[in-house]
Amino acid sequence: MSAHTGTDIELAISHLNRGELVAIPTETVYGLAANAFDADAVIKIYHAKNRPQFNPLIIHTDSLEKLESWGLHIPEKMRLLAQHFSPGPLTYIIPTSARIPDIVTAGTGAVAVRIPNHPITLELLSKLNYPLAAPSANPSGFISPTNAWHVNEQLGDKVAYILNGGPCEVGIESTIISFITDQPCILRFGGLAQEKIESVIGKVNAHTELSIENENQPLAPGMLVRHYAPEHKLMFGDVRKYLSYFNTQRVAILTYSSVYEEVPARQQIVLSPSRNLDEAAQRLFAAMREADKMDVDVILAEKFPDEGLGRAINDRLKRASEQ
Repeated sequence: MSAHTGTDIELAISHLNRGELVAIPTETVYGLAANAFDADAVIKIYHAKNRPQFNPLIIHTDSLEKLESWGLHIPEKMRLLAQHFSPGPLTYIIPTSARIPDIVTAGTGAVAVRIPNHPITLELLSKLNYPLAAPSANPSGFISPTNAWHVNEQLGDKVAYILNGGPCEVGIESTIISFITDQPCILRFGGLAQEKIESVIGKVNAHTELSIENENQPLAPGMLVRHYAPEHKLMFGDVRKYLSYFNTQRVAILTYSSVYEEVPARQQIVLSPSRNLDEAAQRLFAAMREADKMDVDVILAEKFPDEGLGRAINDRLKRASEQ
């Protein structure tokens, strides 16, 4: 069943005020939103996505002032980053407040907050006196949606309304940085490069992997070992080596700029012929969906340069793979 889709912000607000789920556009991916102060509404997000409740959510609003009015303390380095990059693809983890239900934070004592950079959603948020809890609008573990059609395809029967803001400009989830300890730490690579963060606040740590001991206690959204996965098996790394294992007529390939002569051209998706990592990131999830619809046995994905948004691309492909 398809959900009603449109650009009516007031209709979206009416659904949210009734505790219903609304899909919202952001510059990164589409989110599955509910009133973050309404625990019953937030639980609907977990049910709709089949998301484990130990995996915390990000709350979205349009200003730091609103966050402070809800009892959240803004660290100075976070404020400095926000001056440069918010609204934008950057999520901050800070100590939570009594206003935020435990179902949002998964009982971690910390909350992830973001100001998304999309005109429709910023207008929506400006009209609300509560934040929106909004993970990506897809079943848990699968490929994130970058347009309204993707949402309707996977969750159309579970949302009251899809606020259509067109295709996402960044196309990959936000970078997450934690301010829980004195030294800021990146917990998820995403749409803002580490180098840009460090140009404003200096050196930051990175801790983006889960250990066996804490695999069911992620510090932030998007840290689960198996995530962003297509239906087909996906193998990530040395495509040339993998091609020796499979019938080259039965593979799909995701590449940065390379072309493999032994594989049919229609089964190869080049994410950026000009080798632009921002372009590759913007196209990644749509390309994964396209490859997943091909009549092939396996998807092979190259490793991207370990710099800029290449780190985020590699992170998503690694979590999508079965290695």
